[in-house]
Amino acid sequence: MNRKRLALSAAALCFTMPALAAAQVPDGVYKYPAQVQADEALISDEAAWDFVEGITTEVGPRQAGTEAEARGRDWAVKWLKARSFDNVADEPFMMDTWVPGDTHKAQITSPFPQPFVIQPLGGSASTGPEGIEAEVVMFATVAELSAAPARSLEGKIAYISHSMTPTQDGSQYGFAGPARWIGAGIAQSKGAIATVIKSVGTDYHRNPHTGGATFRRADGSTDVGRVVPTPAGALSLPDAANLERMFERAGDRTITMKLVLTPERLGMTQSGNVVGEIAGRDPSLPPVLLACHLDSWWNSPGAFDDGAGCGIAAAAALNVQKHGQPLRTIRVLLAGAEEVGLFGSTAYSQAHIDEPIGVAYESDFGADRIWRFESNFRDTNASLHEQLAASVARFGVADSTIVARGGADINIARDQKTAIIDLQQDGTRYFDLHHTPDDTLDKIDRVQLRQNVAVWTQITGILANYEGSIQGD
Repeated sequence: MNRKRLALSAAALCFTMPALAAAQVPDGVYKYPAQVQADEALISDEAAWDFVEGITTEVGPRQAGTEAEARGRDWAVKWLKARSFDNVADEPFMMDTWVPGDTHKAQITSPFPQPFVIQPLGGSASTGPEGIEAEVVMFATVAELSAAPARSLEGKIAYISHSMTPTQDGSQYGFAGPARWIGAGIAQSKGAIATVIKSVGTDYHRNPHTGGATFRRADGSTDVGRVVPTPAGALSLPDAANLERMFERAGDRTITMKLVLTPERLGMTQSGNVVGEIAGRDPSLPPVLLACHLDSWWNSPGAFDDGAGCGIAAAAALNVQKHGQPLRTIRVLLAGAEEVGLFGSTAYSQAHIDEPIGVAYESDFGADRIWRFESNFRDTNASLHEQLAASVARFGVADSTIVARGGADINIARDQKTAIIDLQQDGTRYFDLHHTPDDTLDKIDRVQLRQNVAVWTQITGILANYEGSIQGD
């Protein structure tokens, strides 16, 4: 643990310990269901760490649709059953599967020959083992690329930059993300034979950030049978900065790059969602759904994204059970194939759309502390919103008027138009690690992980014992 993380841990303890005493009313009686368990989780929870440590150690990277993801589901099923979750199941679905292949190389061949570090983007086509070599054309933004004349990139490689900065709420991802999400598709429509991007991240390590890319037709279709992807990769941020310096000093000289990426499509393979429950006393009441995603990209064991999230959700359910059998069932959804297109979230909603959910929330933004509470029922059930916000104030969590939209793996809640909560985590360092080889267990601060579990335990304890309509309408 480095000095910065030690300082964060010490600060977190200093903040939470005085607040702990204030959590009790004068006679020592706790005000909220599972409040004792939440306070204990802040100090001593081990379940979340046990989950993320176990899956990263025993399974490692879990690329969607592959044998590694299947091992991850088997591991998760055993973990849930060993802790006496009810109705544990692996719910399979089929998906079109892409894998990265073995060769990922980029090299400037002129006028400043040198190798760069690159990773393919999800959905990228292969260059073939011999690679391709072509002139590189630089675009500072996706908007600049979009404004390029039709067919102006014939036979060329497009390079797309951006200016992402760290933020607590992760909002810069929405600003910089299009370089990865749609950049290659736009470049293809202009005639580019390949695309490289500045990694969508905020670190300055020589670790490229992978992630999914989308190729669209002019009519917006993403049918891969009609849209032929082109090779697409992400350069590490230091290499991207180097390339931009090259453009500054190249003058009239053409910059050329050789690119070798060898991903493959495997066709339809099996993925799946893992589910488990803490059965409630009243099965007529819609359950509380706690979600995360189990898959990761191939290039890391996915500790932050999203092993920690699954550990947090599962630990909260277990802690509420310690308070006693809840009124409502608590269902934990460990979704599959999130990284490559939300296949698990979609499949779960399709399979369970006729089974009402009372409320849903997801952990998928690392393991650093929760700092803000949001719901989509502040107006329709103001008293419950206020109670929930007040219950976690002692953990340093602020109330918000922002309307919760929910994470990627709770499509069912949006499809059912039911209650949603967002427990916003501190994302200041999240995009240093996101989709990189650095997304490893040692990056998790156990004090901040426990704060997440404490907040989730408190919120879940109240909601799982709430008798009325959570949404309030």
